Amino acid sequence: MKNKKHIAILGGGPSALFMFKRLVESKITGLSINIFERGDRLGSGMPYSKYGANDEHITNVSGNEIPELVTSVADWINTVPKDTLDKFHLDPSKFNDYKVLPRLLFGQYLSDQFAMLQQQAKNEGIDFEVHYNSTVTNITDFAEKEIVQVEINYENKFEFDQVVVCTGHNWPKKYEGKVKGWFDSPYPPDKLGLKANHAVAVRGSSLTAVDAIRTLGRHNGAFSKNDSGKTTYTTYPESSEFKIILHSRNGLLPAVRFHLEDSHLSNSSLLTEDEITEHIKQNGGFLSLDFIFEKDFKAIFEDKDPEFYAHIKDMRMEDFVDEVMQQRENADPFELMKEEYAEAERSIKQRKSVYWKEMLGVLSFAMNYPAKHFSAEDMLRLQKTLLPLISVVIAYIPQSSCDEMLAMHAAGALELISVGEDGEVEPGEIGGATYKYTDETGKQQSVKFDTYVDSVGQPHLPFEEIPYPGLIDKRTITPAKLKFKDAPEGLKAMEAGQKVTTDTSGDYYLQVSGVAINDNFQVVDTYGALNDRIYMMAVPYIGGFNPDYSGLDFCEAASARIITSMFDEDVVVKE
Repeated sequence: MKNKKHIAILGGGPSALFMFKRLVESKITGLSINIFERGDRLGSGMPYSKYGANDEHITNVSGNEIPELVTSVADWINTVPKDTLDKFHLDPSKFNDYKVLPRLLFGQYLSDQFAMLQQQAKNEGIDFEVHYNSTVTNITDFAEKEIVQVEINYENKFEFDQVVVCTGHNWPKKYEGKVKGWFDSPYPPDKLGLKANHAVAVRGSSLTAVDAIRTLGRHNGAFSKNDSGKTTYTTYPESSEFKIILHSRNGLLPAVRFHLEDSHLSNSSLLTEDEITEHIKQNGGFLSLDFIFEKDFKAIFEDKDPEFYAHIKDMRMEDFVDEVMQQRENADPFELMKEEYAEAERSIKQRKSVYWKEMLGVLSFAMNYPAKHFSAEDMLRLQKTLLPLISVVIAYIPQSSCDEMLAMHAAGALELISVGEDGEVEPGEIGGATYKYTDETGKQQSVKFDTYVDSVGQPHLPFEEIPYPGLIDKRTITPAKLKFKDAPEGLKAMEAGQKVTTDTSGDYYLQVSGVAINDNFQVVDTYGALNDRIYMMAVPYIGGFNPDYSGLDFCEAASARIITSMFDEDVVVKE
């Protein structure tokens, strides 16, 4: 056993699934793999299990859009027991890889894929062990011994040569459980199974907010189809005053899911890694956001959509975003949803993409990985300008969610208001919350609600909230930060209250959320040295350097980087 390489995968969700798949397919001998999962099954993680979904929640991706696993969703669906299919109203003879699945059923698919990979590992003689109900409570690196100690459930300790942190989503509780009617997230969704004969405040209008809408809507009313097949909504008599009020920074709803020409967020015209590296060398060590926007977005339209290219070719990033956002902000959000619903219907029926929206998703994925090489100035521009548009357009809200939201809005049970940049929420003294904001007429508003649900999505957690004290105490990890290209801009940001620090050379650095990692997802210590024993794949803790991650595609791309780093040139990575 001493000759084996001991690897721990901390967490058992989708990230762990792809990491385990890489290890099984690597054909590397002499491995001993331990997987620690806080729940009672592998694969599904939070989003696709009871911790993140009920029967009413559905995925926003179809089978053809997920990276390759052991079997396709379309093939797997034929193996699902009839009673399960009946529960979700699915007919396998009418199913194909372009359809979305209920999230809990998709979680079952991921769990089955993990089980198949375990069988493959057994067949190939790979030594592995799965530990269920095992929460990682601490991680400590012993550099002198070249081992990493992992503490489980505050008591059991294990030692490994290398660990990959795949602990997934984390929704810290601030007031939930202390303030009646206050929910710091909609998860697990069972807690929103409540009767609310009053207006409910929901912060955000993203897919997370849609989850809250689907659950709250069902517990306070019923959906049905009228004679023309249109979805309608009626509140229950005991919930006659029920309504959900979404509070959105920009007053926008997510865009509707359409047909993707390339379902895996790739494009042959994108910048190569070598081109990006060369640009960084020529640009003072920084990746330019404008360079990425020009090459990985605008230039792609020159051949694909010359008319669109002619319209945007001279636009700066801010100009393009302003134009698109202004068009959306000037429209009633629910009327815009109806228009985009019709556009998406045509797109899916004709198998024809809404290309500029698709390429915005490709741009998001393409820039996410090298974003750690942006200057602080460009990261601030990205956060302020481009990411708000991306978060709306590439949410890809499924049609059934649109049907229900439009039905609830028509019934007077769903509204959306814009609260701008300065909107804030305070817990009520005896429960609930008070929403304070400036409305579109410039009037100050202060509205009290008995029930409040924070639904802005997975927060990018600050360095101080990393739940592994051993990593912080020994300075194994360090806060993620980006250097300002121009010192005066750094000073200006510092004076404006941004988290900015300086070094002995007089350079300014912007601290962003989470921990510093290198291009191979290895954590970096206080002195800037990489750690070849600890890899960080947990998205809440690397959001500063990966500002917009994309689900399973992110898991696949990150796992490829990690396994190549672990074994140098000993492994061939399948793209």
